Amino acid sequence: MAGRCSLQYLLFTVVTTLLMLLSSTPPSTARRIPSKGVRGAYWPSWRRQSFPPSSIDPSLFTHVFYAFVLPDPSSYHLVITPNDDRDLPVFTATLHDHKPPLQALLSIGGGNDRATAAFSRMASDPSTRSAFINSSIAVARRYGLDGLDLDWESPADTKQMGDFASLIREWRAAVEQDARRSRRPRLLLTSAVYFAAHFFSYGAARSFPTAALRDAVDFVNVMCYDYRGSWDTSTTGAHAALYDPNSNFSTSYGIGSWLAAGMPREKVVMGLPLYGKSWTLRDPAGHGIGAPAVGTGPGDDGILTYSEVVDQNAASGATEVYDGATVSTYSYAGRVWVGYDDPRSAAAKVEYARGLHLGGYFFWALSYDKDWSISRADSSAARGGIFAIHAMVGLFKM
Repeated sequence: MAGRCSLQYLLFTVVTTLLMLLSSTPPSTARRIPSKGVRGAYWPSWRRQSFPPSSIDPSLFTHVFYAFVLPDPSSYHLVITPNDDRDLPVFTATLHDHKPPLQALLSIGGGNDRATAAFSRMASDPSTRSAFINSSIAVARRYGLDGLDLDWESPADTKQMGDFASLIREWRAAVEQDARRSRRPRLLLTSAVYFAAHFFSYGAARSFPTAALRDAVDFVNVMCYDYRGSWDTSTTGAHAALYDPNSNFSTSYGIGSWLAAGMPREKVVMGLPLYGKSWTLRDPAGHGIGAPAVGTGPGDDGILTYSEVVDQNAASGATEVYDGATVSTYSYAGRVWVGYDDPRSAAAKVEYARGLHLGGYFFWALSYDKDWSISRADSSAARGGIFAIHAMVGLFKM
């Protein structure tokens, strides 16, 4: 009888201790793992009139990024405009009302000179880094966001890369401290980065601080597009080629460089464009990838959303060609040539990412698709596959 009582007491003690440990576990250690990996997209806030946050189809995504807000160039606090103040609550509500809820993140920066200049100054000093970090956390909590995304796309030299490393390390420490203090789930921390882990095509040779990124962020959004464009109008090009036999400007090279640099594959999220690039052919008879051109074609600086590409192809009776060598699509009609991804090429890229056991994929940008045709195709291709397996073994390692 005494032995039975002792055993019961021991079991009671063990269970009670476990319950106490579980109840006292800080929110920052909680794993928030998407069941199918990352299926992300950026929402461009400047298209709020034609595509408000309520237009997002949350069934197609797991993570959506509000693009963009900027830091004030003097205080380095985030600038929340009246439009942002109105849109952010709708943005988070749209995503959180879905079952299961999506992760709503705020993307800071963007590919513009103002963001680049502000980041380079802010990140160079511990006090301004702290001001920026504290402001970003306060804004995220105010609007019920789930995370923050750093969009400092091209630090200019090795010093700025060092400052970038200091920033993300301090940012990670701060979001963990915030979670412990507030007893709320830790904010996710992500970063949009160049297609390759190192810069080799312009400016000084420099590499991203992969060790710091590996330790600090939940994942990186690798921008696997804009390999070709209006800066070179001599030939047509596949601006998001999966493979390029003639250069290193390809998604396969870029993703490979991130993995070779030591970025865990489950933290690498591959970018897909929902837009194309156009050129004006020199001779309509020469219309393949790499054909001679004399300038950009239709669109703003030769850029057309995928929806515009579909409409233009239909209106002009364009010939559409799937190019297996680059895993891309192009169309031509007269002297107008457009290179882009369609549902077939985009789905093939998703399969490529699955084969590499990457953390997932994301789109730039919402509202550019045609009736969700690419988004739906890729969403279906990713379900139940490798993304799900690797998400379960620790996409968000703490």
